[in-house]
Amino acid sequence: MKTTDRRRFLQASLTGIAGLASVPLLGELEGCAPLPSRPAAAVPAAALTSEKLTDRIAVIGGAPGNVVALSSSDGVLLVDSGSAALARSVQASLAGARVRTLINTHYHADQTGGNELFGAKGATIHSQEITREWVATAYYVPADDRWVKALPKVAWPTVTFREKAEMQAGAERIECGYLLEAHTRGDCYVFFRDSNVLAVGCVSSPLRDPALDWYAGGWIGGRADALADLVKLANDDTKIVPAYGPVLTRAELAAERDMMAYLYTRTTELTDHGRSAKDMLNAGVMNEVSEKFHRTFKDPYRFLYDVSKGLWAHYTNFGGNIV
Repeated sequence: MKTTDRRRFLQASLTGIAGLASVPLLGELEGCAPLPSRPAAAVPAAALTSEKLTDRIAVIGGAPGNVVALSSSDGVLLVDSGSAALARSVQASLAGARVRTLINTHYHADQTGGNELFGAKGATIHSQEITREWVATAYYVPADDRWVKALPKVAWPTVTFREKAEMQAGAERIECGYLLEAHTRGDCYVFFRDSNVLAVGCVSSPLRDPALDWYAGGWIGGRADALADLVKLANDDTKIVPAYGPVLTRAELAAERDMMAYLYTRTTELTDHGRSAKDMLNAGVMNEVSEKFHRTFKDPYRFLYDVSKGLWAHYTNFGGNIV
């Protein structure tokens, strides 16, 4: 994160995030972290929620997070596919429409678990190229001390991009952009330009502990920069869809940006002086942000632990001189 950005962020207000606490979730609170790649047995289709954002875009909730569905003359385009256990429920919610295109915002199994079902039915799967590497490879989850198997080849993205990609689905122009090390190393946004709907995956977390997959390269500096980029991309009319939680306004996303930027600056300062996650917690860092936001943290130590691990991995990026 650039020094000028850090100084600018410090001047921003942290109060806007408080207004999010009363908004109901579209998806469950669990997720945005590595899950087993496939369930042990088939699960009956479950009823999911649906919220219409425009004439052609809806948000399917409870899969277990949010899946964005665009209906067009070219068929259905999905952003994320939900978990493997709920893939048939996502399919059922589409009322028989065929999924032609699927875009993964990152590799976690609650966003890619349905890839196998939709890939086997002929959907073309897109992602940032690092996400494809994680989907196609078995990986270790240190927090749970377990391995997650690679998805079968039919579930792998076959179209990848590095920095940015553009595509057309019917009348809708779609832009995908890389969000460097914001939540994992392969995050991307999906911007439906004509409908002014922006899907941001787990880079935004309005009502949950922000998850930083440090083992996969995610860290708080990357997250703060990514949120700043997303705020610049949106306007006051943009509907912003996180992987979990309610559809956001630009002002609400900006409040989260300011909060994350403040925590970035505060925790890098402490890390620069050799402080641990426990030291940060004892110093009351989490009490320095909006009280209502602070109360949504289920495990502030776990968040600060992930922050600390990511900062140690990236200390040269913020000019750290750790003693």
